Amino acid sequence: MNSVLNKNLDISFEGIHDHTGYLFSFAKTLAAAVNSSPYKELTEDIVATSGFAFRMWVAADLCPSATSIWSFDQQKPWVENGGLLCGYVGRYWGQDEIEEEKQQEAITLIKDSIDRGIPAVCWDIGMPEWGLITGYNEEEQIFYTLTTTCKKETMPYNLLGKREIPILSVLTITGKTEKEQEKTAMDTIKLALSHLEGEEWCENVKGIEAYPELIAHFNEKFNAEASWNLEYYLGNYGGLKYYAWRYFEKHGFPELADCYKAVYKAWEEAYRIKASEDITKPEVREGINKELLTAYKAEQQGMDLMRSYIKVSA
Repeated sequence: MNSVLNKNLDISFEGIHDHTGYLFSFAKTLAAAVNSSPYKELTEDIVATSGFAFRMWVAADLCPSATSIWSFDQQKPWVENGGLLCGYVGRYWGQDEIEEEKQQEAITLIKDSIDRGIPAVCWDIGMPEWGLITGYNEEEQIFYTLTTTCKKETMPYNLLGKREIPILSVLTITGKTEKEQEKTAMDTIKLALSHLEGEEWCENVKGIEAYPELIAHFNEKFNAEASWNLEYYLGNYGGLKYYAWRYFEKHGFPELADCYKAVYKAWEEAYRIKASEDITKPEVREGINKELLTAYKAEQQGMDLMRSYIKVSA
């Protein structure tokens, strides 16, 4: 039993790079959780080593929830790829019979993490996105939460996993392994390629094929009513590419770093154009597509390099 009845950690997103404000909420909250842990030296790396710096999904109707349609159970092994140990509890569609059991498991997992001084990464916190649970009040049976928009709120224990999109997904950081950096890097490259080549489950267009699909929405599929959705996609994935570039730059892959710097800069410029100019003008959309094509070619080059590294290490 927890000895503390009321505890709330002082957590923020300070120091988490999010230049667009749309960084994928799982990556942003994961980085913030690691940043508040004893393993904060992995804060920036974890976005890449978990594979999320390389992940892209695009829905046919540009629904923003496409970014959150993936195998949630893979969170634990993906994050642990980066040298961390994790706790995880999930309950999904069609599992009503274990709803209460999994909710109680998750509540215990969260409180144990808070007692260790590390927030929990949870689905549907404040809005149907990933957020942080930063504390709990045992007497009032409420959690203290922090959304990626920096709103501090509370949530009753019994609403965990039962909010707007009623599925349960809770990840906590429990420790660190002795995994060697070289092994981490090669496994990260394999994880990145797995997604970019379309091997992961998802009903939406994914991986490298996301580029032509997104480009089409600035071209023949353009719909002015989807303007915000387009900005969301550019900001979301553009924010992630920064972490891919930084990871390779820091860990001795200069050619891959050059590729992903080009990828990141192109996404950054595409987002800047969308956020500051009139997207209904064909020339503006052409400018965005030019940047996306640059990123597309650079990331394809990056994939070729990754394949060569894997071949050499085999």
